[in-house]
Amino acid sequence: MKGTNFVGLRDAGDIVELALRYSLGGADELVFLDITASHDRRTTMLPWVRSVARAVDIPFTVGGGITSVADVEALLGCGADKISVNSSALDRPELITELAEAFGSQCVVVAVDARQEDDGQWYVYVKGGRERTPRRLFEWAEEAWRRGAGEILFTSMDNDGTNAGFACEATARISQSVDIPVIASGGAGSLGDFYDAFAIGCADAALAAGVFHYGRFTVRQVKEYLASRGVEVRL
Repeated sequence: MKGTNFVGLRDAGDIVELALRYSLGGADELVFLDITASHDRRTTMLPWVRSVARAVDIPFTVGGGITSVADVEALLGCGADKISVNSSALDRPELITELAEAFGSQCVVVAVDARQEDDGQWYVYVKGGRERTPRRLFEWAEEAWRRGAGEILFTSMDNDGTNAGFACEATARISQSVDIPVIASGGAGSLGDFYDAFAIGCADAALAAGVFHYGRFTVRQVKEYLASRGVEVRL
């Protein structure tokens, strides 16, 4: 599913078909987020994970409804390479450390969905962007790193689905405050937006959905463009 600013979700296609397309098309990693799992108080649908894992041969990150070591064991058993936690980590931050100790930090991605409010502050949201928390983006990203996260996946809710570009300034501020990879997400609409994520946002990776799902670009087109501008990519 794909929407704009986390609402207006619409069908983007079959998950296995799309996963296979990106695996064969040169994507470095695949991120599968079960966006209603936390809100529905359930775990990620394991049959979905198993089907996608069988179709791809690239690293595969799964998130949605993960609340325990047992949940992660089940997902890894279905073929996931890494897991992503969001709402559950905010509810109980020590979960990040528990998972890092059990599986290694390289397995633990902390996803952070945030929006800049009228007071100029970035606030973190949970449950698929439905609920605002009192947490501030930059403080929470640093805490997640110190608790054992191996990566931060930052999605700007203001930019999501707008095709107006990534929130590069906020991404750069996170990158400067943590010593782990930061993935920029939300807003890709042009080839230049991807370049800006690295050149201005200081991101280690860029995640996109709609521009690929609906055929605006292929992964290879993006990579060739980035390489032409001096960004190191795997071709």
